[in-house]
Amino acid sequence: MKCDVLIVGGGTGGVAAALALSDKGLSVILTEESDWLGGQHTSQIVPPDEHSWIEQFGCTRRYSELRRRVRQAYLNVRSKDRKVCTDVPFVDLNPGGGWVSRICAEPVIVHNQLELILSEIKRKPRVMYETVAIGAKVDSDTVIAVQARCLRSGKETWIEPRFVLDATELGDLLPLTGTEYVTGAESKAETGEPHAIDGPHDPNNVQSFTWCAAIGYDPGGDHTISKPDNFDFWRKYVPPHWTGNLLDLTFPNVRTGEPMTLPLFAISDLPDERTLFGYRQIVDPSLYSKPVEAVTVMNWPQNDYMLGHVIDVDEATKQRHYERARQLTLSVLYWLQTELGFKGLRLRPDITGTEDGLAKAPYHRESRRIKALRTVTEQDVTPDCNPGCQIAPDMWDSVGVGAYRIDLHPSANGADTIDISALPFQIPLGALVPVRMKNLLPACKNIGTTHITNGCFRLHPIEWNIGESAGLLACFCLSNDIGPQEVLADKTVVREFQELLVNEGVELAWPRLGPL
Repeated sequence: MKCDVLIVGGGTGGVAAALALSDKGLSVILTEESDWLGGQHTSQIVPPDEHSWIEQFGCTRRYSELRRRVRQAYLNVRSKDRKVCTDVPFVDLNPGGGWVSRICAEPVIVHNQLELILSEIKRKPRVMYETVAIGAKVDSDTVIAVQARCLRSGKETWIEPRFVLDATELGDLLPLTGTEYVTGAESKAETGEPHAIDGPHDPNNVQSFTWCAAIGYDPGGDHTISKPDNFDFWRKYVPPHWTGNLLDLTFPNVRTGEPMTLPLFAISDLPDERTLFGYRQIVDPSLYSKPVEAVTVMNWPQNDYMLGHVIDVDEATKQRHYERARQLTLSVLYWLQTELGFKGLRLRPDITGTEDGLAKAPYHRESRRIKALRTVTEQDVTPDCNPGCQIAPDMWDSVGVGAYRIDLHPSANGADTIDISALPFQIPLGALVPVRMKNLLPACKNIGTTHITNGCFRLHPIEWNIGESAGLLACFCLSNDIGPQEVLADKTVVREFQELLVNEGVELAWPRLGPL
């Protein structure tokens, strides 16, 4: 098979790249390991972590359109069951009611909207579901072909693209193509970052991942699951730097380390009381005229898997960690049902599209990261390193914007949480350009960041922006017969590319409208 651009990975960044490239008329092949598009939004069932200005600015036009369509889908598809909320403006509709985001939604709704958007493009991308990359042919610094395997049939196919984008959750295409990359945590000697580690570079200092689950609540029912195989271990487990047992409603405050307690359900009549169940709630019964069960996503401190990572390990080790992560999530549920008395909690496989109610794929917070011509460091984005600034220092080669705290979960090697402020920032083109490879680009959280700054570049709208800009960069390079390194080397050419981005609805700077 041949195409202009091959995108390996149909997650948030991969779909954004496919939309942008197909809109520009290029032939695109998109491979996806699961049978849902959208990654964080869908197969990992993680409601979007977004900044507080997302309804006004700070994301691409295509991402904003996806959010609009998700809201509209609830008004269209569920109109017979949904109450009329004339007093709620359209932009304030939060379908799930969760407090982590202003648009918590069921994952299948997002997947369906992504498929619909792709189907409306005149030159549609070819989507190969349940397909992974297993090999590559490389000539010096150019990818000639990528070998893909269908997980269902076992059929293997060689795909010959002019350009290839790595949008996998762990940067899987980088080792297959010999692209230079970094894993784990850089040392303070390498980056000068105030929060970097003091010792040598540690490849095992990788953030915990989570195998999420969708759970509903039937107050009068008893849906107690069988005791998970690893429950006795997890019931007694005390993580490093923790306030006590992992299975407890009290856990460390990510910013202070002090114990904090978050109840599962509200214990007062205060309308804004925050609870674990309400945190990532994706089904809000109050929106429906017929009885509907509340559903939330279990992506909590209690089911962060901290006992190992799956980057550059053998297959047996990877599958062992995955199974233990699944066992941890089931153990949290069993503990809530049997020891805290919430027998009405139940897994919702109809929400996850799986047989067991666990997500189709694990939620990875940290990936392999390319060695890029520019690496974003803590000094580029934090207020402590930029006193008096309300917005991070300007990046002349900006290809987008983002805003989120530097949020690092506990690491697989026992390193503690890091949670510090970050200024609204720009995404530099240099972080998307590999030091050597001429026709391969990163398209999600595998760009040139450090372990520290990965913590604010990995969120949904930012990953979307990265993927969309990477796709448009591939388009620009192919149209002008130029490589990404050549684009970055010439400020005049960078400005031409930035004009393309702006015309495509990519914001390059934050508005200077006073304190953000």
